[in-house]
Amino acid sequence: MNALGDHLIARIRASGPMTLADYMTTCLMHPLHGYYSTRDPFGKAGDFTTAPEISQMFGEVIGLCLAQTWLDQGAPTPFTLAEAGPGRGTLMADMLRATRAVPGFHNALRLHLIETSPTLRSRQALTIARADITWHDHVETLPDAPLFLVANEFFDALPIRQFQRRGKGWCERLVGLRDGALALGLGGPISPPGLAHRLADTQEGDIVETCAPGQAIAAGIGARIAEHGGAALIIDYGDWRSLGDTFQALRGHAPADPLADPGQADLTAHVDFEALAQAAPCAHSRLTPQGTFLQRLGIAQRAEILGRTLADTARDSHMAAYHRLTAPAEMGRLFKVLALYPASAAPPPGLDP
Repeated sequence: MNALGDHLIARIRASGPMTLADYMTTCLMHPLHGYYSTRDPFGKAGDFTTAPEISQMFGEVIGLCLAQTWLDQGAPTPFTLAEAGPGRGTLMADMLRATRAVPGFHNALRLHLIETSPTLRSRQALTIARADITWHDHVETLPDAPLFLVANEFFDALPIRQFQRRGKGWCERLVGLRDGALALGLGGPISPPGLAHRLADTQEGDIVETCAPGQAIAAGIGARIAEHGGAALIIDYGDWRSLGDTFQALRGHAPADPLADPGQADLTAHVDFEALAQAAPCAHSRLTPQGTFLQRLGIAQRAEILGRTLADTARDSHMAAYHRLTAPAEMGRLFKVLALYPASAAPPPGLDP
């Protein structure tokens, strides 16, 4: 067991089993040994590749979608352009490049990034190459202004708790010790008020996941949008309502044991979009597959235009990236898009109310 694993084992021996949320938070954000605190996890040399790293087209159409939404809402000036979990800064850099020709957009925007990792903040500064970036640890410190925000693969990394159905109540899944090693087990029977409604659509043994930090963040974003205007695009893997065990680890682009080598793998879970939508005090769009959303925004036409200038091998790679982003068997169906927007406005392009 590594240093972080030893720390977790000592903590469990002293205080008892911990929730999955506590385990995830420690593994991902421990200041000395946490996954996001100590590395750049993106790309071929890392553990996973996100949509912006696959193709510039993703960021381009997302940027133009938010710019059109800004125009549709009367082009408020100034406004906050924000990204939650910006990774290397690739998505924002592509968004900014694609929106240069939108009249007034760049003059009006104030760029804010929500990122806690010092390593990734340094990488974002190099990628975006702007002197006017403001970084935040939390959504709560964003300015009180119209907010146009994108969160791509952000909510899936927030800590979850798991509850397993037992009769007319629940038992929480906890991280404890078995034969001196980290292991999952069940706590005693409980009846969380927030899960009372899930007794109607679950059966004995079913697992339901909750993410209180995600709901709080959605509430904060939605409150700003309801008061000041704007829109948020939440893009992630998951579904409308949580059901089943989706807690997982990824290391070296392959599935891994989430309890092995703590701090050395990315830990995620599928997003419960219904919980986010209900937490936000503003309107929300219909949940839409990523492939459908990108096609409605014209990514096929953009792919064709870019492909015209490429030679055979480069064109094949380019079209493979397009297919990976949009095909149902790839990211097109697994990933979903939810927009938050004011009740008095229309949803962003590509999405239905």
